[in-house]
Amino acid sequence: MNQKSEFFSLTPERVLDAVESLGLRCTGFCMALNSYENRVYEVEVEMEDSRPPQNRRVVKFYRPGRWTREQILEEHAFIYDLLEYEIPAVAPVRFEDGSTLRACPSSGIFYTVFPKVGGRSPDELDEDRLRRLGRLLGRMHGAGAAKKAVHRLRLGADTYGRSELDFLLNGNWIIPDFVSRYRAAAESIIAVAGPMLANAPFQRLHGDCHFGNILWNDDGPFFVDFDDMLSGPPVQDIWLVLPGRGMDAVGALGALLAGYEEMRSFDRGTLALIEPLRGLRMIRYAAWIARRWDDPSFPRAFPEFGSHRYWSEETEALERQSRLALDL
Repeated sequence: MNQKSEFFSLTPERVLDAVESLGLRCTGFCMALNSYENRVYEVEVEMEDSRPPQNRRVVKFYRPGRWTREQILEEHAFIYDLLEYEIPAVAPVRFEDGSTLRACPSSGIFYTVFPKVGGRSPDELDEDRLRRLGRLLGRMHGAGAAKKAVHRLRLGADTYGRSELDFLLNGNWIIPDFVSRYRAAAESIIAVAGPMLANAPFQRLHGDCHFGNILWNDDGPFFVDFDDMLSGPPVQDIWLVLPGRGMDAVGALGALLAGYEEMRSFDRGTLALIEPLRGLRMIRYAAWIARRWDDPSFPRAFPEFGSHRYWSEETEALERQSRLALDL
């Protein structure tokens, strides 16, 4: 069985075997958690404090072929750097030898273990919470700027736009009726984003800093899931927190940056990147689904993908986005 087949067919027995190979004893409880990109499970381990969540661990199996060992370890190192700066983030557990990453002996699939941490993701944030989150983002970016990412991707028009568009076109994923329109809209976004990103300051970022990856507890917000960590302009971690567009987004941005700038300076000129970045994300998202279509979970999760309706709506949305990206 190859890596991909084993990844698609992970069983509770294999998950528990992987955890117990680390020297932990499992009770047999194993529950799959929601994750499209990776395979993530909550397991229960035997320990003196047998109450949840202290006796629970979250085991993450990385999708084969996406990240190298060096790239994953760079993600883990960034999280531990944040902890050194007392920035709340959920970090992988260090094993007895001090490492944070293992590979399954039979397949070589990388996996890591996290503590189970409770938190909630509020639907919206008031001004005080936005300022608080802004301060935390500023602190995270201050820590991120202290070192460079050597192995992670750089957020560029080529890596996040051109290569994704080429994949969709070369694989004939786009229905012929919409190829020319989709290509034109994507090309215009890539053309705008390229020079702007080339002149923007780059540093280590979370990379996918939306509300689902910022949880709250009684102590405040904390960061989870650094799987998309990258090098890019700080605005990438800012715009994903905003509630869409319009006056609500303007007000939220003002509160967020007010908090951010209490911690570090922010180049407000890079706000012009928001709409081009949104466009790149749309292209990348469509390509992401296409790249994962051989995973049985994806056709079930995205049944409309590839249909005439899907590409009609996607093309119209990308055309609207290209107009917004050009309106600088």
